[in-house]
Amino acid sequence: MEINTKLLISVTCISFFTFQLLFYFKNGVLAYIGNFRLLAELSSPFVNQRWFFEALKYPKFSKAIVINGILMTVVFFIVRIASMLPHYGFMYSVYGTEPYIRLGVLIQLSWVISCVVLDVMNVMWMIKISKGCIKVISHIRQEKAKNSLQNGKLD
Repeated sequence: MEINTKLLISVTCISFFTFQLLFYFKNGVLAYIGNFRLLAELSSPFVNQRWFFEALKYPKFSKAIVINGILMTVVFFIVRIASMLPHYGFMYSVYGTEPYIRLGVLIQLSWVISCVVLDVMNVMWMIKISKGCIKVISHIRQEKAKNSLQNGKLD
């Protein structure tokens, strides 16, 4: 089994466990937190579209793949990376409060550990996605510069 497949299965299992645990307490703020974290899945259509392009053997630097890749990078950053700060800010603001203590150790640890694990993986993926996006944009710029150079003169 490929390492990406193992990571995907791990993320799915952690997400499922945490989401079910948070929704067990559906009348509290944890349901809100679960829905907030679920917004991260707004980046999935771009990832899935990328797989379709690969399966259909689109050229690596086709316009459709480049646009999808740039959109995937931007949306991934907004919904998975930028959303971390408000989430951890909220987590910090409720730490030690009476409602937090009433959750019990299992729920507290599940909430914190699952979020940290998923966010570490999200940061790793964001780095990988960003490197790929920068590589593609650099390649496009080089191609444009090469194409605009004719007879030793720039257009």
